[in-house]
Amino acid sequence: MTAQPKQLLHMVFGGQVKDPQGVEFEDLNALDFVGIYPNKAEAMAAWRNKSQAQVDNAYTKYVMVHMHKLLDDPEHQD
Repeated sequence: MTAQPKQLLHMVFGGQVKDPQGVEFEDLNALDFVGIYPNKAEAMAAWRNKSQAQVDNAYTKYVMVHMHKLLDDPEHQD
């Protein structure tokens, strides 16, 4: 049996931000949840696709969250 690479979850989402230089979103209920991906490469491709589709709108921003780092860090778990 071949060993599978470690699953490194990444989440991609976006929406309208209050300031194009920041990541404070206008309306959390209106966020566009793109998905959760098993590795950085797949998440980066999804992020790039969504970001490039909004290139003319400075107030729409997509982000990638390294969920695996949050899951591995007991300080971030309640």
